[in-house]
Amino acid sequence: MNKQGGNSGNRNNKKSSFTKKGSSDKNKTGDKSVSGSKFSKPYKKDDKPFKKWTNDKPASSSPSSAKPAVLKSEDIRLNKYVSNSGVCSRRDADLYIQSGNVTVNGEAITEMGYKVKPGDKVVFDGVLLNPEKKVYVLLNKPKGFSTADDENVSSAYDLVRNASTSVLRPVGRMDKSTVGLLLFTNDNEMIQKFTNTAQHSSKLYHVSLDKNLKYEDLEKVQTGVYINEHKVWVEEISYVENQPKSEVGVKLKTSNVKVVRAIFEKLDYNVIKLDRVMYAGLTKWGIARGQWRFLTEQEVINLKNLK
Repeated sequence: MNKQGGNSGNRNNKKSSFTKKGSSDKNKTGDKSVSGSKFSKPYKKDDKPFKKWTNDKPASSSPSSAKPAVLKSEDIRLNKYVSNSGVCSRRDADLYIQSGNVTVNGEAITEMGYKVKPGDKVVFDGVLLNPEKKVYVLLNKPKGFSTADDENVSSAYDLVRNASTSVLRPVGRMDKSTVGLLLFTNDNEMIQKFTNTAQHSSKLYHVSLDKNLKYEDLEKVQTGVYINEHKVWVEEISYVENQPKSEVGVKLKTSNVKVVRAIFEKLDYNVIKLDRVMYAGLTKWGIARGQWRFLTEQEVINLKNLK
């Protein structure tokens, strides 16, 4: 069954519901809004969330005609060529090249910066390399699927297996209880970039708690909570508009979903549901739960340009 999503790009025109000014929303259960709150426009839950984060125009193609974003054929550095084949990282490729273990058209190449032309035959440690075109797939992961290698849990990879003949790997981890955006690719450099602790792209989570979040606790999260003696900072946090105050939106830079859970558990709340609704500028717009879509070429460029 084709699980591809309905759109091939983000449609982000709506103003973000996060601000650093405060919330005048009222709890449906009757809780009064907190005066002096600095969240005047709370996180808003609707069927077209977070349309601010990209200026991409909607694609005119139908879902069945959506194409994966791939790299254009051109001369590339030998170390990148080796890395693209998936045998090692670019840094390790430099070491193999310097040691003479890489040949191009039968000739050992030790020159750093050597460029491979289309049609060149590159052999790495006696094996002919055949770098794959890069594929980027965005999944709206449902509950019950995990990125962990566990025989007792369904693999999230099974949901995108038919997207490419290449073996795709998840960018980061996601447990079976967490739902939402998960990126798959065969681009090793992209995976390394977004799993590096120094990477600072924003992620947005919709958190459902077992009880209403007290305003004083909301402020504690905003000013930073200590987890294992390390202070965890969030960019923004607010209540979900027109929802009980147990529904909270949190924006932060860490890609580790366990940190999000730990923040609220530290304040004696249990996380009932955790949904990643925005990842590095990508949103769930047009992707139903359990479906996926290819990234557009512009989206790939945007990810590569993120620091």
